[in-house]
Amino acid sequence: MIIPKTEEEIEIMREAGRIAAQCLQMLAGVIKPGVTTGELDSLAERFIRERGALPTFKGYLGFPGSICTSVNNVVVHGIPGDRKLREGDIISIDVGATYKGYVGDTAATFPVGQVSPVAEKLIRVTRESLMRAVQCVRPGATVGDIGFAVESYVRTFGFSVVRDYVGHGVGRSMHEDPPVPNFGRPGEGPVLKEGYVIAIEPMVNEGTGDVITFPDLTVVTKDGKLSAHFEHTVAVTKEGARILTLV
Repeated sequence: MIIPKTEEEIEIMREAGRIAAQCLQMLAGVIKPGVTTGELDSLAERFIRERGALPTFKGYLGFPGSICTSVNNVVVHGIPGDRKLREGDIISIDVGATYKGYVGDTAATFPVGQVSPVAEKLIRVTRESLMRAVQCVRPGATVGDIGFAVESYVRTFGFSVVRDYVGHGVGRSMHEDPPVPNFGRPGEGPVLKEGYVIAIEPMVNEGTGDVITFPDLTVVTKDGKLSAHFEHTVAVTKEGARILTLV
């Protein structure tokens, strides 16, 4: 069941989204070779809690961290720890903040120092595919419109979308209806209505879209090639899309 949000609820979610976005911005400023993913996690947890919110991911399905830190071929759900970032890595960071009972969910992929041309391209195309998807959001549009916007764009660059993991509705829970795949056909799927809030999150692979999920829920590309991930929490308004996860 898709749960529409009131204007008051969306305003609370905007604050949750702002905290998550500010946390992501803060982390972007400290990413460099030699920093561990565990250090990033500690900084994020402190940042979120100091602003009166809770790290949404901590303890979710047993997840031990406050953020997901997915390096290189890790698609999503990377567990923070003692891994040191190296020159040329890329790292996807997914941040969730729960404020007054409502969730803001956002993600972005960052270069670590100087990265390869293909890594730069993958990051750029994934980010652009997210914004193309956001532009589809309005009352009367469908989830299929969003998925088509993502996949049709990334395929023109020779990249693939992950089909095993998708975006989702957001509210009091991090994962609500509807599922929001990064593939689909225009006009198909649930119809968006005013008050719906969804997380759009392209997960784009350099090579095949096939993935492997380990018992700890870490997801990696099947071919070992790079993956990038961007995400915004977006409200459906009369005027169209309102991104809730902006600084």
